[in-house]
Amino acid sequence: MCGIVGYIGQNETQQILINGLQKLEYRGYDSAGIAIITEQGLEVTKAEGRLERLEAAGNEHPLVGTVGIGHTRWATHGKPSYINSHPHVDNSENFAVVHNGIIENYMQLKEQLISKGHQFNSETDTEVIVHLIAEHYNGDLVQAVQQTIKQLQGAFALGVLSSYEPDKLIAVRQASPLIVGVGSKAQYIGSDIPAILEHTRDIYILEDGEMAILTVDAVQIMSFAGEVISKEIERMEWDITTAEKAGYDYFMLKEIFEQPRAYRDTMRGKVKVIGDAKDSGVSQQSGVEIREKIDEEVAERIAKQADVNYGLPAILQVQIEECKLSVEKIQQIEKVHIVACGTAYHAGLIGKSVIESCARIATEVDVASEYRYRSPMITPRTLVIVVSQSGETADTLAALREAKQQGAHVLAITNVVGSSIAREADDIVVTGAGPEIAVASTKAYTTQLIAFFLLGIYFAQLRQTLPQDKITNLVMAVEQLPALAEQLLTTEKTEQLAEIARRIALHHDLFFIGRGVDYAVAQEGSLKLKEISYIHSEAYAAGELKHGTLALIEQGTPVIALMTQPALFDKTMSNIKEVKARGAHVLVIAYDNMAEELAKTADEVFTIPMTEAILSPALSVIPLQLLAYYTALTLGHDIDKPRNLAKSVTVE
Repeated sequence: MCGIVGYIGQNETQQILINGLQKLEYRGYDSAGIAIITEQGLEVTKAEGRLERLEAAGNEHPLVGTVGIGHTRWATHGKPSYINSHPHVDNSENFAVVHNGIIENYMQLKEQLISKGHQFNSETDTEVIVHLIAEHYNGDLVQAVQQTIKQLQGAFALGVLSSYEPDKLIAVRQASPLIVGVGSKAQYIGSDIPAILEHTRDIYILEDGEMAILTVDAVQIMSFAGEVISKEIERMEWDITTAEKAGYDYFMLKEIFEQPRAYRDTMRGKVKVIGDAKDSGVSQQSGVEIREKIDEEVAERIAKQADVNYGLPAILQVQIEECKLSVEKIQQIEKVHIVACGTAYHAGLIGKSVIESCARIATEVDVASEYRYRSPMITPRTLVIVVSQSGETADTLAALREAKQQGAHVLAITNVVGSSIAREADDIVVTGAGPEIAVASTKAYTTQLIAFFLLGIYFAQLRQTLPQDKITNLVMAVEQLPALAEQLLTTEKTEQLAEIARRIALHHDLFFIGRGVDYAVAQEGSLKLKEISYIHSEAYAAGELKHGTLALIEQGTPVIALMTQPALFDKTMSNIKEVKARGAHVLVIAYDNMAEELAKTADEVFTIPMTEAILSPALSVIPLQLLAYYTALTLGHDIDKPRNLAKSVTVE
């Protein structure tokens, strides 16, 4: 979960490293450091705490050189401190290492090294690596690194320097992500694409068991055994502005506001026009209903694409070209397992409802860290869907490998095309979130929802579990979501939520309730609030309140109730009255046309535009994201970098 950056070239290195670390600070921010080969030898600058402290130290005592490595840390072994921060050096201070991952056998290795006279300064597992390299060095840095990694057990991405060979920078990957950027008379390494995006878009994605030797003029990639590997350079097309704040105070707020664009990017190329209503057998009444549901922009675009009359809706289907599952394979699926962690797991809960209601396939959702250990019943007719923003989530990747080993077909929903999960899955649905920098996920989550909506409809088409008019209705409704999301991001709406958040910030406990997909959204809303405001909150299925949770409701307790499922309106209303009777202060999130009725019971109502009930999570979660943001802002927290957390969880 730590961030690694490295550079070798003809320019001064210090600011390049610090700028790269700024792009990676979401991966860890307990401490940071850089190592640069200068005229004096290998020099290191480190600082406990946020990156600004490292930058200040670097300004006070600049390191001058053209090759270096940097690291921003999320603590695993050893508390956050100057001593435990990376880079780590050997006793001679001629070798430096930065590391992301966990060395499982480090205590055994440490004892062996101590017996040979090595002295350790830190509590980290990483320090054994640099001592091993020094121990093995006999005039060939590459060979010393290869001998070292043979002894390591666990996960590691490494950047290695030595003052003995100042013309080399070595990168190593095993079960922890690392990329190599190729420039003109300059090469780069990084844990993630944003670290090097301002310098180059041409990258090699290292795979497990690979290492790279970087010089000013070239990159050589080889196996741990020394066999040269030929790899294709991949071109990154991400817009660099999506990795910048662009005038927003925090990345999280920017990323919330980017969601309409991200929805459109995720949908792009995935809607297919197969005819118009007049020739399809779809009733004129259903055509009118569809036309009334879609905004003019969407209607005009679809009409133009279909070359049909403006007032007559097209007949639509979903196409997912990157998904190579055959019609026969999809029709033979007997069950689906959705496997993910954290926020992606919450997206999976929505995915379960979509797949079961549209495609009529029994679906289970598992936390990835538990999946392998419950002995899941997997057959060749099981489709396993793994969900990960980064495509490098360690537990999810391990679950993917377990599923494939047992004969399942694995489909990945991810934001990063070249990631480990994307490469190892049998199929992939790519989301269009772009770089997400804030630790608390927003647009990655909602684009995963869009992917599940499209996937559920796609399966329904091929399994023929929904009539064509219903499919067209759903596709039209999905197409409308970006425009509806924009309606939730107006000044009027955000000011209403900011005022509610100021009151929420006065409390120490909060409850979210909902039924059906509203319960799944409530879980995500609760997680967002906990992540960045540090207020204790819990999400409950509304019908479960009477089975124990009501004991926690007292006068003034905030309860946020989601009501976007018309079929469950009366049931959820009864649950709201239950908490109101115990003194709760209730905020309801519901459709515009429900506001008048709800105002008779709830203390406050926040409305969202009407959409198909199964698609409502893509809208109802946005006010919950904003509530979490404004509550944390009121409390003065660092919203993009919440305590104890990091963005990409690449260790189990």
